Amino acid sequence: MGTLLADGDSVTLVKDLKVKGAGQTLKRGTVIKSIRLTGDDQEIDCRYEGIKGLVLRAEFVRKA
Repeated sequence: MGTLLADGDSVTLVKDLKVKGAGQTLKRGTVIKSIRLTGDDQEIDCRYEGIKGLVLRAEFVRKA
């Protein structure tokens, strides 16, 4: 179990992630700002440049 996240936190990716449907890869170390928590403990809703509806798994991020 890691650090607890809250709405509005910033997170950093710990692994390169291919984004399905966007034809884009988010690189390790990318900072995602203003996250929103979902009803699922393992999913984080967020926005990133040009990608709408981005949902990240909690296992691939750490608190920035």
